[in-house]
Amino acid sequence: MVNVGILGATGMVGQRFIQLLENHPKFEIKALTASQRSAGKKYQDAVTWHLDTPIPESVEDIVVVDTDPGLVKDVEIVFSALPASNAAVVEPKFAEAGMKVASNASAMRMEPDVPLVIPEVNPEHLDLIEIQQKRRGWDGFIVTNPNCSTIALVLTLKPIYDQYDVNRVYVSTMQAVSGAGYNGVPSMAILDNMVPFIGEEEEKMEEETLYLLGDFDGETVEPASFGLSTSCHRVPVVDGHTEAVFMEMDEDFELEDIKKSMQEFQAIPQKLDLFSAPKNPIIVREEDNRPQPRMDRMREKGMAVTVGRLRQDASFPRSLKYVLLGHNTIRGAAGASILNAELIAEIM
Repeated sequence: MVNVGILGATGMVGQRFIQLLENHPKFEIKALTASQRSAGKKYQDAVTWHLDTPIPESVEDIVVVDTDPGLVKDVEIVFSALPASNAAVVEPKFAEAGMKVASNASAMRMEPDVPLVIPEVNPEHLDLIEIQQKRRGWDGFIVTNPNCSTIALVLTLKPIYDQYDVNRVYVSTMQAVSGAGYNGVPSMAILDNMVPFIGEEEEKMEEETLYLLGDFDGETVEPASFGLSTSCHRVPVVDGHTEAVFMEMDEDFELEDIKKSMQEFQAIPQKLDLFSAPKNPIIVREEDNRPQPRMDRMREKGMAVTVGRLRQDASFPRSLKYVLLGHNTIRGAAGASILNAELIAEIM
């Protein structure tokens, strides 16, 4: 077993880490960190638990410590659920102390020597770890996963991008309130309402998507060059980000070929049979009224992306439209970091 810790363990994403790591065959939670007001308390006394499963008994009595590498003992991997402002300061300290940091935070994502990885999409970017360690003099390292809405989008783009020349992509998101954290969106602001703006979300999606699909030459990443425009919106759904995608190709295509490439898409996590890897990363639905968050977000234990309404647009030649749904705090956050760590543990 590999001993792991969770940084920011009392927050929503920290709780997802704990839930998903319960009974994990390779990772065992040995350390939990949080703010100073929680430090010194047993986890069950420090946390306000928001998930629909009980706090795992294995972590109830773990004493929470301050988020300091000197206080996290006998741990090889730490999963970071820290706010970006804290992560920028803290995560490098853990890497410098020799720990492997699998981060869900945005702070280090676009650093040129820090891998930003979706295992099914760009596992080769993990080669940046060696460059990072040499450049920074660290014994440990940091690996990040993308923004939650980016992960769901890029998983569906990957099999298409590998086969066709993409000209431009337009995306409109309808994002769940859990993406903002438990206290992120007041109920009076979202009930009977939608909010047509999420701070920095559009910029993250556009930059990260092109980077993830970029060419890696062994030292640097050259981002993909197709046009990408996003519009992000908050809707009164608890979990599950929905995205409407419009894509223009530079060449003709057959709709059935697109469906088949999505349905058959598998990559290194599936070939290695990693514990958290969905058997089918993309699930294609034929019904006109799917996907829906309540009905589809937990497919493959929340690690798959569901696609529906795949169709060609009669008004625009060589164009494709579809709707996707991904679980934002599982595949889009904690589950993504865990899958990254599983891949690293398997191949490095």
